Amino acid sequence: MNVDAIGVGIIGCGRIFDLHMRGYQGREDAAVLAVADVSEERLEARRREYGIPRAYDDYRKLLEDPAIDLVEILTPHHLHREMAVAAAEAGKHVSLQKPPAMNLAEMDEITAAAEKTGVVLRVYENFVFYPPVVKAKRLIEEGAIGRPLNIRMRTLSGSAAGGWEVPLEAWAWRVDESTCGGGPFVFDDGYHKFSVALYLMGEVEKVFCWMEPLPLGEGRCVDAPSICIWKHRESGGFGSIDFTWAYDLYIKSDYYAADDRVEVTGTEGVIWVTRGHGNMLDIPPLLLYREGKLTAFTDLEADWGASFRDSTRHLLDALRAGTQPRLSPAEGRRVLQFALAAITSAREGREVSLDDMR
Repeated sequence: MNVDAIGVGIIGCGRIFDLHMRGYQGREDAAVLAVADVSEERLEARRREYGIPRAYDDYRKLLEDPAIDLVEILTPHHLHREMAVAAAEAGKHVSLQKPPAMNLAEMDEITAAAEKTGVVLRVYENFVFYPPVVKAKRLIEEGAIGRPLNIRMRTLSGSAAGGWEVPLEAWAWRVDESTCGGGPFVFDDGYHKFSVALYLMGEVEKVFCWMEPLPLGEGRCVDAPSICIWKHRESGGFGSIDFTWAYDLYIKSDYYAADDRVEVTGTEGVIWVTRGHGNMLDIPPLLLYREGKLTAFTDLEADWGASFRDSTRHLLDALRAGTQPRLSPAEGRRVLQFALAAITSAREGREVSLDDMR
């Protein structure tokens, strides 16, 4: 190991842990030195699989480890504030899984703690590093579709049989508002999609959301089907997304049993990102229609896992360069405002301005 390498500690050894490890593999300037989890079984499994030197059953012990420079927090949402503030106060840089907090007050507390100690805080977001989305952004900036007018997004989840195995306990906290902060679709997964909307089309002014909760029993439900529409501030363009859970539908995926599609229409053309988590459409991952011609981008890396690798590499590069990685606290807060505004709109049956969410 390089003596100047960034020492990394990861709190939370759940399903998403494997994807976060991709960005550290092959890097000589960073090394995962410790993991923390309340489950001894998960701790030992991760430590053995990845050859991680130290494992802690209490995240506070990891924060006391002097070799740790950067902490990744991969825990349920209701634990984020406490752990992120503690990490910042311990002088560790913080990479915080989305959504970063249950509400804006928590987000502001986390940000204040990082600013006080001078550590780097970033909200972990992978979709804006997904190669087809990155290429779509570049095409938009180059004027390939003229002035962007509209973005339409779709998230379709299917039966658990189509994707990787996710322990029941990992789903349980996501359908409990006290631990998730909202529903598994609009708030949890929606944070990804709202990030993409801001990334491709710019600031959002207001949102309206319709939600039909599907009861699961024992007072729990999922927030699907749901439809959100919004207006972008600078361009004046509109956007929309629908979340659907087709619970008996088999979706071919190496990851979660879900898939995503994005369509951006401009004054001179249209861009389609045809996949995300899964691979329902066996076609190129990015298409561009312009001047009567359809261009297929077949040379893009379409593995959704690549977005995690590139997000982590971006963080390491930014720490080395002394620059702010994305999502910055301000960017992360804005996406959180978007998600909370959507939830508020669905509950109150009215359009909600993002600036009204405080």
